[in-house]
Amino acid sequence: MAIIGIGTDIVNINRIEKLYHQFGTRFINRIFTPYEQAQAQKYGNGFAFYAKRFAAKEAFVKALGCGMGAKASWTDIEVKNTATGAPFLSVTGRAKTSLSEKSAHPVIHLSLSDDTFAIAFVMIEEKA
Repeated sequence: MAIIGIGTDIVNINRIEKLYHQFGTRFINRIFTPYEQAQAQKYGNGFAFYAKRFAAKEAFVKALGCGMGAKASWTDIEVKNTATGAPFLSVTGRAKTSLSEKSAHPVIHLSLSDDTFAIAFVMIEEKA
């Protein structure tokens, strides 16, 4: 497999909390999909949950070699979990189009962690 791109991002969880208190659901609706919002309701620390997903979306566009905007929107990138809890990315819309321009058979790897900060690492490979 050939590496298409690598991206990482780190987010202070308090920053996400401050943005929520400043902009409320307008912020949440702009950044996170309805699925992600529903999942956040299941967790005790929703701000850490959101911070990890925010970092994952930023890390993905860095791995893709673009920023948010013309090539991808926040809600084109969704963090889901396997039955065993492993996180993975699901991409749609402009993000999917941008990804298909880079790779015919992409494999996206995602790692998330948090403490005071949330961190995400994304690697995109071309499947052989």
